[in-house]
Amino acid sequence: MISSLPDEILKKVKLLELSTRKQVNNLLAGEYLTALKGSGMEFAEFREYVAGDDVRSISWTLTARTGKPYIKKFDEERELEVIVAADVSGSTEFGSGVYLKGEAITHLVALIAFSAVRNKDEVGLLLFSDEVEHFVPPTKGRGNVHRILRDLLYFKPQSKGTRISSAIDYLKGVMKKKAMIFILSDFMDEGFEHPIKSLGRKHDVVAVWVQDPVEKSFPSVGLIDLEDAETGESFVIDSDSTYFQSVFAKKYAERQAQIEKTFRQNGIDFIQVSSRGAYVDPLVEFFRARSAGRSSRGGSAKK
Repeated sequence: MISSLPDEILKKVKLLELSTRKQVNNLLAGEYLTALKGSGMEFAEFREYVAGDDVRSISWTLTARTGKPYIKKFDEERELEVIVAADVSGSTEFGSGVYLKGEAITHLVALIAFSAVRNKDEVGLLLFSDEVEHFVPPTKGRGNVHRILRDLLYFKPQSKGTRISSAIDYLKGVMKKKAMIFILSDFMDEGFEHPIKSLGRKHDVVAVWVQDPVEKSFPSVGLIDLEDAETGESFVIDSDSTYFQSVFAKKYAERQAQIEKTFRQNGIDFIQVSSRGAYVDPLVEFFRARSAGRSSRGGSAKK
């Protein structure tokens, strides 16, 4: 637990809760409850088979031992463990509008966390850059959400790079039972295809892909000095150059296509969110798609 927090951080937590509460109560709560129905089915008991039971539920071992057909009875596990894995690398410090991408991620974490706690689910936090920076194990209660938000607002990452696979490897080690894992990032990274596929085999993984409009279409503002937020490398570009604009658009399209392909091929649902857009709408659309039994891998929950 981080102690001796500045008053300004505590005020930000309170304001974030107030701004989030109405959205959760009015829009997200019902959609969340029906969309995320639990981590699976928990064995309850054996009982004798009766006509009409699903033969796939028959316990052949017990049937052979007793000479009578028995089936396994299961109860749905309603309570979930929810993990929000938030990217705190240098690239999330960029933003062309009111909010930086990192600030958009913070608001999204608040929406997911308060939705989870309202439905009595356990929620935890992982902060990552190119290493695991901070972890809060999943527990219940509004107090835990307050801690998560304080850590998000106050924690200073040690590194500026991005390595999503490091976060995935850590979660594979600490999450022993099936969980709902939201990975919130701009996904400016490579080499996470196999790790995210492996994570998705055991857990329900959703990628929340936060982007800024400038990353798609760079404005023509003449010569401009830029610095890579993760490497610190500085360079000058001519944003009016037709060649630059063409290469920039091509690189964006290639990266966009590659990330979408990674998600779809590895069975990962994804939500696209603009740092200058309405954060809650893509989440509501995603939960509605889940409630209706539709996957968002083809873009039904994109924004």
